Amino acid sequence: MDDGIDGFFKHADFIRIGVMGSASLVYEDRIAQKCRALGRAIAENSFCILTGACPGLPHETVLGAKELGGHTIGISPARNLEEHRSLYESPFHEYDVMVYTGLGLMGRELVNIRTSDIVIVVGGRSGTLGEFAIAYEEGKVIGILKGTGGVADSLLDIEPALSKGTGAALIGEEDPRALVQAVVNEHRKRTGMTQPSPKATIAAR
Repeated sequence: MDDGIDGFFKHADFIRIGVMGSASLVYEDRIAQKCRALGRAIAENSFCILTGACPGLPHETVLGAKELGGHTIGISPARNLEEHRSLYESPFHEYDVMVYTGLGLMGRELVNIRTSDIVIVVGGRSGTLGEFAIAYEEGKVIGILKGTGGVADSLLDIEPALSKGTGAALIGEEDPRALVQAVVNEHRKRTGMTQPSPKATIAAR
């Protein structure tokens, strides 16, 4: 029987993990590498990564996931690929599935959150704070990748002041793999999901 984090990632469930964060292209390389490590941790055992199909830190996680052939979903604010590329100047090559909402940057936030089983916040500004608020209201499991700056490094301090029992669970970790383990464990407790992921099942044969 496998023990510890390595054993956990060999027998994890197939779930959608939404990564929300700043689309700004200005960030330190150490934070970019941390986000790429998060993407690899999500992809490692067939977890699906979902983002708002934007540049910035969420895209760094997508690039990390693609290093291991992870499955990626982009929820675009645009009506079509042309608008996604020209108006929003956003990436698309790395996504296996693109959903064109035509709802704009703020309008697609609800789709981002409701399509995610788990939400992880990296860095972020006002838009990310809005996504966090939706996830909190929806009672989601919310992971915070600490040390990525922006609103992510303040959310755990803000949460007690919200004083609202939505059922949301906030989990903060510095280490990307430990964060993925923690949020998935919490998700599994809530849902009772025990079926191994397709990749884990194939690897065990």
